[in-house]
Order: sequence, then C-alpha cells, then structure tokens
Amino acid sequence: MAALRQLPFFVLLMGIASAAMLVPALHAYALSATEVMQTFFYASLLGLTLTLLAALATTGREPRNAALSQLMTLVLAFGALPLMFAVPFYEVGQNVRFTDAWFEMVSSFTTTGATLYEDAGRLQPSLHLWRATVGWLGGMLTWIVAVAIFAPMNLGGFEVRTAGGIAQFTSGHNTQIGRIAKLQDRLSRYTLTLVPIYTGLTFLLWIGLVLLGEVPYVALCHAMSVLSTSGISPIGGVYYATSGFWGEVLIFCFFAFAISRLTFSRGMFGDSDARLSRDPEVFMALILVSGTTALLFTRHWLGSIEEGTTSTISSLFASLWGSIFTVTSFLTTTGYESRYWEGAADWSGLETPGLFLVGLALIGGGAATTAGGVKLLRVYALFRHSEREIERLLHPSSVGGGGREARMIRRQGAYISWVFFMLFALSIAAVMLSLALTGVQFETTMILTVAALSTTGPLAVFAGETPISYAGLPDAAKAILAAAMVLGRLETLALIALFNPEIWRR
Repeated sequence: MAALRQLPFFVLLMGIASAAMLVPALHAYALSATEVMQTFFYASLLGLTLTLLAALATTGREPRNAALSQLMTLVLAFGALPLMFAVPFYEVGQNVRFTDAWFEMVSSFTTTGATLYEDAGRLQPSLHLWRATVGWLGGMLTWIVAVAIFAPMNLGGFEVRTAGGIAQFTSGHNTQIGRIAKLQDRLSRYTLTLVPIYTGLTFLLWIGLVLLGEVPYVALCHAMSVLSTSGISPIGGVYYATSGFWGEVLIFCFFAFAISRLTFSRGMFGDSDARLSRDPEVFMALILVSGTTALLFTRHWLGSIEEGTTSTISSLFASLWGSIFTVTSFLTTTGYESRYWEGAADWSGLETPGLFLVGLALIGGGAATTAGGVKLLRVYALFRHSEREIERLLHPSSVGGGGREARMIRRQGAYISWVFFMLFALSIAAVMLSLALTGVQFETTMILTVAALSTTGPLAVFAGETPISYAGLPDAAKAILAAAMVLGRLETLALIALFNPEIWRR
C-alpha cells in the first residue's frame, strides 16, 4: 500500500483500467467466445506492462504544484484513458473504426452513454459489458475526485456554500490548498471508504433486478449504469427489460444516489450533522420532479378529454408512473425511458415535448454525485436569491433570515452559480457553433450539445421529434462532442481554474 501511494494518480488509473479488462475477458470465457476472451486478456497484459514501466519511471516523484498536478491529472485521465479502453473494443468489434471505438469509450468513461451502435445486437455481449464497466469506473472516479480534489478546491458545486466562492481557490492566500499537497493520502483514504459503498450498492441493485426476473448479464449492465448514471444498456434501455414495473421501481430508488451526496457520503464534507430531509438538493429535486410530472400528467389528461379517450385507472397510473420515472431519470442524467412513457402519449394522443427532458438534463443532479448538468445546488442558490429579491420588492425593509449559511448561499453562492450558468451557456453556444461548422443542422446541434455537456447521451434519442443517430455524424463532429463530454464531466470552472496564473506561479 505504501508503494502504491508513491505512484502518480494517473499511473494508478492506468493499472485499474488494465485490470478491469479482465471482467469482459471472464464473461467471454463463460460464453465460450475464445477470440473475444483472448483479445481482452492480451489487452489487459499490455496495459499492465505499460503501467509497470510508467510506475518504474515515476515512482517517488513529487509535483512542485499540487493543485496544478491534480487538475492536469483529471484532464489527462478523461482524455487519454479512453485510448486504452478503445484498443480491445476496436479489435473485438466487427467493422469498427478506431475513432468510433475511441468516441464510444469517451462517452462511456464520462458517463454520457451516447452510442454509435443503436442496434444493440450489432455488438457482442462482452462489448456491452465493457461499455457498462467503463462507465461504472468513470462514475467511481467521479465520486472519489469530488471528495479528494474538487471539495478542497471549492469546485464542482462546493463553491456555492463556501464564503468567497471560487475566489478562495484562485487567490494566492488559500491556505487550504497548501495543506492538500499529498494527494495520494487523501485518495487512498477516500477510496477505501467510497469504493465498498459504490460496489455494494451496485451489487444490491444487481441482485434485486435478478430476483425480479432480469437476465443476470443485463441486470449487471443496468446496475452499473444506474449507479454511474451512464444510461448504458445492452438491450436498448429498461423499456425492454424483463424485470418490468417492479424493476423500474427498484431502479427509481437508486436514483437517489445521483440526487444528493448525503445518501452515501455524510460526514466527508464537514456536514456530519446534515439531514437528508433538509438537504436543499433533495428539496429542489422534489419540486422539479413533482412540478414537471404534474404538468405532463395534466397535459395528457386534458388531451385525452379533447380526444374523447376513455380514462381508466390503469391508463392514469401508467401515465403518472411513466412521467415520474422518466423525469427523474433525465434529471439524474441517466437517460432511461420508462416502458409506460409512450403509453401516456397513446392515452392522450399527444406527443411529450422533448424540451422538458432537455431542461431537466441541463439542471442535472446533485453535487459530488455521478450526475452531470449545472447541479441542483447551484439551481437552489439561484432559486433562493430570486425568492429574496422578490421579497425585497414587496417589502423593501424586510430582513432575510435563515442564518449565516443561508445568507451566504443567497449572495456569494448565487453569484458564483450565475457565473457558472453563464459559462455553461457560453459552452453550449461554442459547441453548437462548432458542430454547425461541420454541417450538422441547428436543431440537431442543440440537442447533441446539451446531451454532451450534461453527460446525458440518450437525449439524442428522446428529445427530438425523430431520434438522432450519432453514427451519422462526421468525424469532426464526433471529436467536438467527445471534447464537450470531457468538458461537461470536469466542469468549466475546473478548466478555468487550470488556466489561472496564480496556480502556475506556485
């Protein structure tokens, strides 16, 4: 263990990525797919050999600038590791180009879940398992990085609750950054804490789906994809799952881990006295899910009256549950569609506007979770600030209560949240313009951009009037979307902090 702590973080990630290739190798061996098994096994050996060589060359090296090293490691991890992941995918896949394999692995590792292979039967089962495994590893890395790197730097949504917000990180007087130079110590401590939780939750969901009648292989892929919010499925989503309604109910319960970090990491951020019932992110999620569901349900109900459709208890319940599950799924940026989602449209005769799903994916889930988007905590800060401003218009002499933290969220928290929201909007504009220059139509660019930056790949299938195929995009557009996925996973503030001159001077 002591020797591992001396290795750079990226070298450790290389070793984990190489060892993970044994999972699809064992699966292929169980299916008697000898060629697939050999490919993944040899790729694992090659990766472990490269890891060993890199370890020998970098052991004991201390970075002169801890903050810069940590951020650069994250950029390198999400930018370079997919190249390793793509090697066995390229070798095993039939008529698969390496650029397409790379795009698929970037999408999986950033937990986006966008796929070039809408026909699930085109890929071997072991490749679907590999996609889900890579997404699962990306989700685990997101958990660990949020606690070990982003939280001490006041990034990833934590700047909302910190006095001074991002200014503490970008200033030269941040004493906290000086105390976190030993990244390996924090990584080892939080890894030993979070990995068993992450693995245990995945195992529980897997066993639960199997007991509900799901095929074990499909259940494992769905379990890993739900915990990582990647939305990867070997059968095209839970719409075709044999676990049925109760399988969706079980998956719905596990969406909670993408809404609030208090569901799995209470006490790790100095919030040991925090309660889930008082968590602002849970509060915002309840408002968004209930409000959107009510709007959709009312729309379909009025549409059924206009169409003269007979309303039965089963059709009412199907419409209600389909909306609740799908809305929550896209809010957590998972992107699974309930099997009852289309039933609501059949009942009322109206199509569900995809703009609802785009808006929910933009908002995203909780801070320090695997969900992408703007984050619920930032939206909560803007909500409280707007509420206070309206109150001041009605009562100019009123005093806002709630204590020091509430005042900080309404002021500095709302300010930095608005800055991030503007940066996110500028990122959307820049990516859309870049995609348009490659020849992609405007409406398509909007959906694809939001899907990439919010790490919600299935938006391309459900948000538009007709499904959008990633396979039909030119290579330049795929490269732009891959970069947008990495940007959405790391967040704009982290990359801006990377280019802050104060960091480079330390």
